[in-house]
Amino acid sequence: MNGPLIISDPAVMMGKPVVAGTRITVELILEKMANGETIEQILEAHPRLTRQSVLAAIDFANRVLRSDIVYPIAG
Repeated sequence: MNGPLIISDPAVMMGKPVVAGTRITVELILEKMANGETIEQILEAHPRLTRQSVLAAIDFANRVLRSDIVYPIAG
């Protein structure tokens, strides 16, 4: 696939960042990983994803958090 792996289009999933060519959000990928799923389990559940696209989602989240102000969650 040429072009970016993570895109944001107001017409797809209300503009949330998704893996290009899918409706699978970066948010969903991160949620699955936070709940203990491995990349292999995510790929098995979502055959349209590739290892490269899952890693791109993680990298995207990393870059967004690095450039944003993060507010601690009160616990």
